[in-house]
Amino acid sequence: VFDLGFYRRNPDPFIQLASELWPGKHSPTITHSFIALLEKKGMLLRTYTQNIDGLDVLAGVSEEKMIECHGHFRTASCISCNVSYDGKECKRVIVEEKRAPPCQNCGGHVKPDIVFFGESLPTVFHRNVKKDTKNADLLIVMGTSLMVGPVNQIPEMVRKDCPRILFNNELVGSFRKKNGPSTRKKSYNTNAQRDIFHEGDCDSSVQMLCNLLGWEQELNDLNYKHRLG
Repeated sequence: VFDLGFYRRNPDPFIQLASELWPGKHSPTITHSFIALLEKKGMLLRTYTQNIDGLDVLAGVSEEKMIECHGHFRTASCISCNVSYDGKECKRVIVEEKRAPPCQNCGGHVKPDIVFFGESLPTVFHRNVKKDTKNADLLIVMGTSLMVGPVNQIPEMVRKDCPRILFNNELVGSFRKKNGPSTRKKSYNTNAQRDIFHEGDCDSSVQMLCNLLGWEQELNDLNYKHRLG
């Protein structure tokens, strides 16, 4: 369904799925609000996400600080000539009319600007990832299997002296290699280990951290502010 060649030949399966799953029905989680709070406090260099639901932006993270590695639904373009197409009109045609919008330039199929198999990641990813990992003084990794490249390489790209925190249900990626498959490190000796792993769901871990920092009320207020309905 998320294959560019398949969409070119038969867009209907994706159109049906997109019409049902189009973002806008769910509110940001506490974890999304935490990222927005980091930006509000001037501590966020950048956030990279593989999600296409747009919840980080809905939570208040600015598009300047946001890199949606697999794209998003807010804008759209033609798969043949790459000419931009109005994002709101794309949503209307797909959600209400259940059909692929036709490009006004060449007549080809238009789709939301999410990354399909057969497409490269957005230019903004390649333009920023090397300098961001070089300049970061702390990396927080949350809720991921670290299985999909090239985004799963980001934890390996930060400087050797950059501490790394993993909020996740299990050890993944190079965190697993460094800590061992059955290790559950929740603290570390700064002279010997740069990684912290806190086992559990992201929201609980974020709430725990914000409680320690005295940010709990700010976090909850920010989350409430951006809830839908």
